[in-house]
Amino acid sequence: MAASSSTATRAVTAKPHLSEDWAAVIVGAAVLTAILIGFRPVVPGLKWADGGTIAALATPEKLVNWGQLLLFSLGFTFIGVVGQAVDRLQFLIGFPFVFVLAVLAQALAGNAIASTWGIEYVIFALLLGLIAGNLVNLPPWIREAARSEFYVKTGLVVMGATILFEEILQAGVYGLLQSILVVTVVWFVSFRIVKSMRLDDEWAAMLSTAVSICGVSAAIAACGAIQGDKRKLGYVTSVVLIVAVPMIVLQPWIARWANMPEAVAGAWIGGTLDTTGSVVAAAALVGEAAMKIGTVVKFSQNVLIGVAAFLLSVWWTMKNSASKSQSPGAGVIWERFPKFVLGFLAASLLFSFAIDKATVKETKAVIGSLRTLWFALGFVSIGLETRFTQLLSMEGGRPLIAFIGAQAFNVVWTLILAWVIFGMLR
Repeated sequence: MAASSSTATRAVTAKPHLSEDWAAVIVGAAVLTAILIGFRPVVPGLKWADGGTIAALATPEKLVNWGQLLLFSLGFTFIGVVGQAVDRLQFLIGFPFVFVLAVLAQALAGNAIASTWGIEYVIFALLLGLIAGNLVNLPPWIREAARSEFYVKTGLVVMGATILFEEILQAGVYGLLQSILVVTVVWFVSFRIVKSMRLDDEWAAMLSTAVSICGVSAAIAACGAIQGDKRKLGYVTSVVLIVAVPMIVLQPWIARWANMPEAVAGAWIGGTLDTTGSVVAAAALVGEAAMKIGTVVKFSQNVLIGVAAFLLSVWWTMKNSASKSQSPGAGVIWERFPKFVLGFLAASLLFSFAIDKATVKETKAVIGSLRTLWFALGFVSIGLETRFTQLLSMEGGRPLIAFIGAQAFNVVWTLILAWVIFGMLR
């Protein structure tokens, strides 16, 4: 009987002949190709304000649309799963559970109150995953489907199609200037703060990149670049999302209380909050001009993900080679380089220069919705993989203290830059 069970397990588990990074590139490319040739699933809206409007979210027509979207996302995701060391059968059983939580998180964020205050789906996705993962002992089929990095990397490849060169130029010199100064200065200061807490370079690289660029997505890129510890990454991503909640509420209030010029407030919020959606919602509480400036600054920082991943992979390779008295070769750097960044860049270049503008405009909404879905799957999975006790006990709570200290510096430094660049120079 035991031998039979073992044989059955081997029959549904793929041999690990495909890295997670390349799997994400393949899935992202397949999704974008399907959209370009006209295969575009309907993604129902999830905005609601009361009992009457929430009932409209579950009409038979929309339930059919969600069912089709489940099959769409499962089918394309499974393309990448086949080549990895994953129990295929358990993944197929568990994926709908993660999908439902991801959709529920987006529905909770679609509430009028949550939308007004900028409480995004990423927060609800993490909380739902944390609750489910900590209140019950998850069965293997759920754990097999909770593949946070794979989902977020796929979402980043898809997101590349929304990062257009034309819009980067429209961001203007001021937005790019602030983004570069925020990312470089905050990264190095954060790195020193983390090291002062007697944490290793893996902690320093992931925490510093998360604080300085754009939170979870940047942390995952950093982890891929240095081939870091997945437990540390899970910790970092959870802390990023938890700390973001009070910032979303407090920063617009502080901006209004201090009578900041809208351009300054928008640049400050855009340079410190971690996702474009939260920036838009929080800056909109200050004013329309703040919302536009905040979006430009955030967009500029998002572009730097690929640059940061490349530099981190080179630095980490050279650091390890130096410790072994070896010279790092191009092959070693290539091996460590997070390949999903290539998918991100290729999608950006393709949609910027090779696809006609009418098609880009026509597909923008569905691409954005699918990117959000894969991110939501990733954030739910982060919650499912994280334990509450880990947040307080891991390394004696020092990573949490280091992150809060680094984020405090980020808030102050970005405010100074916003005042100088958008309040004095602009």
